[in-house]
Amino acid sequence: MDIHEYQAKQLLGKYNVPVPVGDIAYKAHEAENVAKWLDEDVMVVKAQIHAGGRGKAGGVKIVHSVDEAIAAADKMFNMRLVTHQTGPEGRPVHRVYIEAGVAYEKELYFSILNDRETAGITVIASTEGGMDIEEVAANTPDKILKVRLGPGANLQPHHARSLSYALGLKGKTGRAAQRLFQSTYRAYYDLDASLLEINPLVITNNGGVMALDCKMSFDDNSLFRHRDIEELRDNDEIDPLELEAARHDLNYVKLPGNIGLMVNGAGLSMATMDILKHYGGDAANFLDVAGAATPERVAAAFKLIYSDTDVKGILLNIFGGMMRCNSIAEGLVSAAREVGLNKPLVVRLEGTNVDLGREILEKSGLPIEPCGSMDEAAQHIVEAVKRAA
Repeated sequence: MDIHEYQAKQLLGKYNVPVPVGDIAYKAHEAENVAKWLDEDVMVVKAQIHAGGRGKAGGVKIVHSVDEAIAAADKMFNMRLVTHQTGPEGRPVHRVYIEAGVAYEKELYFSILNDRETAGITVIASTEGGMDIEEVAANTPDKILKVRLGPGANLQPHHARSLSYALGLKGKTGRAAQRLFQSTYRAYYDLDASLLEINPLVITNNGGVMALDCKMSFDDNSLFRHRDIEELRDNDEIDPLELEAARHDLNYVKLPGNIGLMVNGAGLSMATMDILKHYGGDAANFLDVAGAATPERVAAAFKLIYSDTDVKGILLNIFGGMMRCNSIAEGLVSAAREVGLNKPLVVRLEGTNVDLGREILEKSGLPIEPCGSMDEAAQHIVEAVKRAA
């Protein structure tokens, strides 16, 4: 789960990480109240969306008066920001954050993330903070510093000192940076985050350090321990199909292809996507209906996929273990009749009560194409979509 910049700063503030003073606004009159409350010579107005690159897209404005802050916020409320992370459709702006300007001398980069290679945590820092950190990583990787921590390990004082020395920070600035590194790591660890990125981390004119921008993502599987964080979820930033899938407890991720997939089990789902790609098809989604789906849940999953306008054909690949194939077939037939099936639908069933499941499909009278193997099913749905096009 992702959260907004202002929410991440509020969480960091609880761990004594220095952040600029600011507040959120949902309407122009609220922006006016925040700007008047701050009453600073320099303020920064920031559009709040779950995407990077806001500054280059016009979503971050430096202003010098209350009137300028109001005008900038009012303009942002009517924007659809298009950045390199949003895609061409962009994201509408529903929230604007206004904070006090900070005079600083240097921009740095600092982040913490889960490391799949080591099954631990990696801390990353760089002297080249700011909007183009991706280019730094690609063109000058020697400027990227990494500390890899094993499973269960903590960021120790000597790690923090090594990072501050490598960044060229000395004296009180170095000590302040070390405190920030350890406090940020504690926030990351305590809150079950999967990513915590401060970019830029700035060195202020008085030698302090401050998180000028922050991004945080969390492990969804840990949210039962963090109800306060789960309440920070912004449904406006979630794909409507993914939001609907969450309501039915379905593991769904929207993808850019045109063939909808309904599979049980993450491993079988990945294998289905691979074989589909092998035959020239592209998956429109990852959808795992899990091991004990009811007919009602299967029907909800099918209708979800069918409602995606990008989907031109659907492949159902189910192995019935705990899940009975006849229950799958009942839910599928019910949903297909409800939506008025007019897209190619290829079904491969195996496992418990498979013969009964196939019989239900055959007697439905619906244009459902059964297949005996995953290989055959992938070929048929790709060919069917091409014919339909």
